[in-house]
Amino acid sequence: MLTQTFRLTLGLLRPESSQLVLSAGIKYFPPPKNYDHIEIPERPRLRIYDKVPMYPSNLKPPKMQKRLRYMRGPETLHTTLQLKQYGVVATGGGRMRSEHFEMARLVVARKLDQKRMFAIWRVDPPWQPVTKKGQGQRMGGGKGAIDHYVTPIKSGRIILEVGGKCDYAEVYPMLKIVAERLPFKAEAVSLESLQKKAENEKWLEENNQNYYTMKYIIQNNMGGCHKMLSPVDHRWYGKYL
Repeated sequence: MLTQTFRLTLGLLRPESSQLVLSAGIKYFPPPKNYDHIEIPERPRLRIYDKVPMYPSNLKPPKMQKRLRYMRGPETLHTTLQLKQYGVVATGGGRMRSEHFEMARLVVARKLDQKRMFAIWRVDPPWQPVTKKGQGQRMGGGKGAIDHYVTPIKSGRIILEVGGKCDYAEVYPMLKIVAERLPFKAEAVSLESLQKKAENEKWLEENNQNYYTMKYIIQNNMGGCHKMLSPVDHRWYGKYL
């Protein structure tokens, strides 16, 4: 009896017939981008870099110290995109060997549409010599022979750029592969993402409510931290290794 009463109550509350109203509106899509101002160069691919720099025949290849200052700190010059489109930027310091240049060149050549895209290098070919002694040699005997050449990279340096009549979604998988295979931290970026990242960093610095920042702690020697820090930490306040 109770069940029948409950069913009748539901039947009274339920409408007799359901109506389905169809409505159609006009959708306004943004116009496509205009690429008329972009000109594709004759050589759209990345050019091949030599493993060893060319020296005159009467000059012996010079040796060099490690010079870690070439990799530490922020990049101050090559930090913007010349083509105003897309590229790979280093987020940490390191060294690029000839194998890394060849890897990036092959990845871009394999996935680049040469009819409407092109790529350029933003770094120099390997120029800094790295010495190495043979296995099993004793201590002493002077500096070892030159083993290979590298290009030092600082944080914020643009490695390569890709431009042409294309969107960021088309070139992002290619740039991501290159960034993941580099020997230092890097990421694929566009002009908009670079500008947005700079604005976010500026906003965080201006609206930081924590008074005890790393800069304040190091400058005031809180907890006697000076005896445990290196000159690099005093200069960059723990931001760059």
